[in-house]
Amino acid sequence: MSGQGSTGNVIAALASFFIPGLGQLLQGRMLAAIIQFVLAALLWLILLGWIVHIYSIVDAARFKP
Repeated sequence: MSGQGSTGNVIAALASFFIPGLGQLLQGRMLAAIIQFVLAALLWLILLGWIVHIYSIVDAARFKP
């Protein structure tokens, strides 16, 4: 049973902590990973990338296949 709080989601959340979208990539969600990575990179230019970064972490942690 893998759901919220599972080891895989914790690892994915930790990966997204370091690089937005990496946790989604580990979960096999390629489109979500690309969108979050690009959006975070673009928003960091105006100092709002932390919003997407935090969302990426929470999204990876709460993912239910």
